[in-house]
Amino acid sequence: MSIKRLKQIAKREAEHLFTVRPSAKPWHVSLSAALIIASTILIGALCNNLPMGILASLGAMIILNQPVAGSLRQRQGLLLLMGIIMVLSFSVGLIAHQVQLLKWPLFTLLCFIVVAIGRYMHLPPPGSMFVLMASVIAIFMPGGWEDMPGRISVVAAGALYAWVMSLFYNLAVVGVASEPAPSKHYYELGLITESLIVCFFVVLSLELALWLDMPYPYWVPVSCYIIMQGMQLRTMWIRQLHRVLGTGIGVFVAAFLLSFSWSNVGVALVIFCLLLWIETLVSRHYASAVIMITPLTIFIAEYGKSAAHTEVGAMAYQGIMQARFLDTLLGCVVALLGGVVMQSTWLRRPLMTLEAKVFQDKIRLQK
Repeated sequence: MSIKRLKQIAKREAEHLFTVRPSAKPWHVSLSAALIIASTILIGALCNNLPMGILASLGAMIILNQPVAGSLRQRQGLLLLMGIIMVLSFSVGLIAHQVQLLKWPLFTLLCFIVVAIGRYMHLPPPGSMFVLMASVIAIFMPGGWEDMPGRISVVAAGALYAWVMSLFYNLAVVGVASEPAPSKHYYELGLITESLIVCFFVVLSLELALWLDMPYPYWVPVSCYIIMQGMQLRTMWIRQLHRVLGTGIGVFVAAFLLSFSWSNVGVALVIFCLLLWIETLVSRHYASAVIMITPLTIFIAEYGKSAAHTEVGAMAYQGIMQARFLDTLLGCVVALLGGVVMQSTWLRRPLMTLEAKVFQDKIRLQK
């Protein structure tokens, strides 16, 4: 490869990394989403039960999938669907924790379904990331069968709360008589192939984390999915490197934030600020948004434990840097390997050919 060609590639990648794109999402959409999620944590903090508030916030994360266009029925219908998927995903994770024999089959099937739905529905970032994160966290939640109904109810309550708040917001801002938007839900050749590849490497990352006996393996598949969810067969995997950089920088941001001794209300305020940052930048500059996605997920996981506010401050500079950075590094390495495989013709062609044969009737109908 000539030096001129290398300069052209470097220039193109630099433009891709530093370009800030305009967003079609109004500012009040981002603000309302951050307020709705953070308010569930605030309620838990005021009731002196921060872990319960953070658990409810997992369900409220469906508000991040709020459409910016479409009729009231379309908007609320999508959030209702995402709420159902969120609760089911969390429930399957809890069941997988109890029935070790079914852990891998259940997680693999769930991961494939979550990835495929996100791609079929063309969900914008963060897509179905928090749905997958809820299931992974549930898999490693301590407790027995007797704890499941209460935990599922809390997540369901958070999702219902977000749906109701979204309804009030849409009635006030959008109105009942808003015009329906063209449907973005359609099958594209490569959807199954891409979903299978992403699912395989997300599951592989979790398996490697457990094999290496990492203390908190849930973050490895999440960081892997954060990077892989934007990859498609028609994009160059090297363009995903800025996601790796953002995720890596986010570990240091998380360590800095966790070095402070936050009160329960302070935790809710920090998570609100992180959510507002993510929602504001996710469609403008994804790398900058990913920087804050990392500390957000770490805050949710760490402060979601019992008495977490006393444990996190003490371990901030001792354990968080090492454990989370290694988790993130492993997830990023597996994701980049998945990007290479996704671009490989030796695997892509036979899988795409098989998919085209199986779904040829579907493709013919859409034409």
